[in-house]
Parts: sequence; C-alpha cells; structure tokens
Amino acid sequence: MSGLLGVAVLGAGHMGADHVRRLDRVVSGARVAAVADPDPERAEEAVGGIEKVTVHTEAEAALDAPGVDAVLVASPGKAHEEALLAAFARGLPVLCEKPMVPDSAGALRVVEAEARLDRRLAQIGFMRRYDTEYRRLKSLLDGGRLGRPLMLHCVHRNVSSPPHFTSSMLVTSSVSHEIDAARWLLGQELSAVTVVRPRPSAGAPEGLLDPQLVLFETEGGAVVDVEIFVNCGFGYEVRCEAVCEAGSARIGQAHTMVVTSAGDAREEVPQDYLVRFADAYDRQVQSWVDATRRGRVTGPGSWDGYAAAAVAEAGVRALETGARTPVELAPRPPRRHSCGNKGPPNRGTTMPTPSASVKSRSAPTTCRSGRVHRPRTGVTAGRRWHMP
Repeated sequence: MSGLLGVAVLGAGHMGADHVRRLDRVVSGARVAAVADPDPERAEEAVGGIEKVTVHTEAEAALDAPGVDAVLVASPGKAHEEALLAAFARGLPVLCEKPMVPDSAGALRVVEAEARLDRRLAQIGFMRRYDTEYRRLKSLLDGGRLGRPLMLHCVHRNVSSPPHFTSSMLVTSSVSHEIDAARWLLGQELSAVTVVRPRPSAGAPEGLLDPQLVLFETEGGAVVDVEIFVNCGFGYEVRCEAVCEAGSARIGQAHTMVVTSAGDAREEVPQDYLVRFADAYDRQVQSWVDATRRGRVTGPGSWDGYAAAAVAEAGVRALETGARTPVELAPRPPRRHSCGNKGPPNRGTTMPTPSASVKSRSAPTTCRSGRVHRPRTGVTAGRRWHMP
C-alpha cells in the first residue's frame, strides 16, 4: 500500500477519542477516514475538525464509508462481535480493543468466523505486549537466563471505579490484562482460577468486592497471583514480578518521576492508564498500521481474545462460588501465519518493533489539519475513573 491507511474508528468514548487523536497526531502512515458512535455530538467532538472524516451513528455505515481500508473497534464490548463479523464480511483488517467479546461463546464464534477466511484479519488490543518493560521481561524469560518461571506476582490498582462497575468486572474488565500478559509471558494457557475475597475496602462503593486476590494455575505448573484493587484512591499502578528457578525480575516499580526538594522526596503516581501506557498504545497502533499496510496482521489474535474471555468466565465462577474453578477451552482451530498460511503460533515470539515513524512525544507536532499540538502531560479532568 503506497498511500495512507484509511481507518474507521468505531466508538468515540474515552478510548475511541484517544485513538482518533493518536491516528491523527501521533501515528504515521494512517488517517482517520470515518468515526461512528450512537451519539453524533460525541463523534463530532472526537473528530475535532480533522478534515475529510465522515461521521456516522451506525458502525456498518462507517465501514462502508469512502476511503476506509481498516477498522479500529473501541466501542463497548457488547458491540464487538457484530463489528468484527461485519469487518470480516468486508475483508477489512481490524484492531479491536479488549475485550474482543465479553462472553466466551461469542468470542469463539469470532475465532471460528476468522478461521473460515483465507487469511487472518483481527488483532486484539492487549497493549501491554507493546510496553517497553513488559517486552524486556518477555525477552528475559524467553532467553532462559533465569531458568524456568515458577510464579508471577502482579499488582493492578486504579484510583476509583466507575459507577457501573460490578464485583465480577474486577476480573472480566481489569484482570483481563493480567490474563493475557501471563499467557504471553509464560507461553502457557491458564488452567484454573481461584479468587480470594478479603474484607472490602472502606473506599469501595457499597456492595463492591474490592480488592480481590486472583490466583491462576497454568498448564505448565506455574502460579500467577493478581492483586486487583480498583478503588485504592491514590493512583494507577501496574507491577509484575517473575520468580524463576535462578532469579527474579520485577517491572513497573519505577515507571514515574521522583521529585526531591526541601529534605523530602516525592514520587509521582500516574492517575490514568492512558498516561502509564501511552507509549504502549502508540507502539501498538503504529505496529498495526505498519503491518496492515504491508498486507499482514501481527500481535495478539482472536484466539488470545477468546482465551481471555474463557479464563475470565472461570474467574467469575470462582468469585461467586469461592471454589477453585477449572478453565474450559474449546479445541483451537488451525492457526495461520499473518500472511494467511498455516503455521506455528507467534505467541512465544517478541513483538515486532514498529517503524521509527511514531512521532516524538517530547515536541509539538502538526497534524494533517494544520493544527499544532503539544504533547499531553496530564490527565483529562474528571476522567480518572476509566478502567483499562
């Protein structure tokens, strides 16, 4: 492909609007061709004057808009299955935010629909695979220097949860990132889940079981524990430590600035996932654009989206029953390389490095509409509750 990749963005909420901004101001080789959202005013606000973008209230209208070559799905999870199948029917490559589909039955339908095609079309938005620290940890574990991984200790904390958040969503919405990260880092499927429920925090809304300790077992005999605390009140934190036979490695501890003055040291804590993982989102979308323009699809695929949904469902059952719950996975359809040929999975490989065309975050940039933009340094007021 010699020209810019025309992308239809489905969903203009917090995540969708940020992807519109990213495609227009940060990522090279692509442009926003269409935006769809049931709220036309919200869609217009997300577009913000970008030229030659059509705005729609229906997803399929955006897919059929002139100049659309690919799709980025950032709508609510319940709309993802229909959007993915519509994109498949049109032969459009898709980057779909997690969850691919909230329930495992719907996710499996997507896997099976893609398997019936002659090529892979879907990449799922597990952006931690593109985070610098996670990629370094993945490379270290794959290299074998520390021996066989025995355990992963994970921490996932948010300032506060949105009003609609339920106890099960701590697993299905938040811990889904750790589910994929564990599968990717260890190269193993998760085979069982146990959820331990301490006394809820006084800072949690009434009735919300927060925090939780989620324990996963893998098919290879490793154990993964996740502290999920979505109303910690002080910041957004994500950490992971791999304990291996010959050593350990920890990431996420110092992903911030420390200010020292007047005999005191103060560490800044990010308040939002779009700050902590901003570079990972940029790399993810740039890598997707680069691969799509070459006629390929890389990164986590539809099976990864299905596996995350199936493990999360087992986690919800474990939360409700208090019992250790096995994970039930359907047989995996034959896998293909991103070019469409059958071949081995790429789950154990390192993510490809995106092109150097990601624009610098440390200097002002000029978008295609001619506006000059400064790099974002903070969090949009009133949006700290959004959950990654």
